[in-house]
Amino acid sequence: MVVLHPDWIVPQWPAPATVRAVCTTRAGGVSAPPFDSLNLGDHVRDAPDAVAANRQTLCEALGARAVFLQQVHGSAVAELAADAADGTVADAAVTSVPGLACTIMVADCLPVLLTDRQGTRVGAAHCGWRGLAGDGRIGVLESFFDVFWRHPSASRPREAIENIASETIAWLGPCIGADAFEVGADVRDAFCAADAGAAACFRALGGGKFLADLAGLARRRLRRLGVTAIAGNDGSAAWCTYSRPERFFSHRRDAAALGSTGRLAACVWLTA
Repeated sequence: MVVLHPDWIVPQWPAPATVRAVCTTRAGGVSAPPFDSLNLGDHVRDAPDAVAANRQTLCEALGARAVFLQQVHGSAVAELAADAADGTVADAAVTSVPGLACTIMVADCLPVLLTDRQGTRVGAAHCGWRGLAGDGRIGVLESFFDVFWRHPSASRPREAIENIASETIAWLGPCIGADAFEVGADVRDAFCAADAGAAACFRALGGGKFLADLAGLARRRLRRLGVTAIAGNDGSAAWCTYSRPERFFSHRRDAAALGSTGRLAACVWLTA
């Protein structure tokens, strides 16, 4: 039986009954400040025993095994088999194995979860600006989408799908908001070079600085892939990791002042 902490975010999306998903908050763990309390990152100078206890708490709550990647702000995608181990270097993961949770850690970056409408396949992607922009038109979401549909569905092989994007449902989790994510012109240029319309996701501050709408940029990328069923983060203040310290970790808000910060986790899995 899945028993999730009441403060965690359960996606409101039209996923089939075989699909479960959640995004953690700071609540429910044992880590001491500045990692209080449910830090799930093992690379942020938190006590290893506290991280291990927090990860165990997560897996027990899910009723599934969360597989943690070594995320590097790239576009590599891991296909998780039943014996998948933690530590694969990738920024996205997909699986068709029940009871195995594709897991993405974030602390300002955007987690994106995917499923097909038949509930036979799930995946999760880590979208910081570098991975999302990629090298021109191909970033982590494009690579993720390709690998997600490369494997034949249990009920409908790819060759039989007339429009694979219409078979895809996406959910966007919390990330740094558009009123807090200050970037340079290089970031704006990286997105606009591949999509001139991406300029609408940047607000000029002057001096070559801009405020960027990370969730909005991800929605544009998904829509360009043809995905229209997109739920979750709509860019409103409730989703902003930077402005809600009581609920979310934020690297940009806390790392300089506190020395480090913890990591949230977004997970999606198939029921057995």
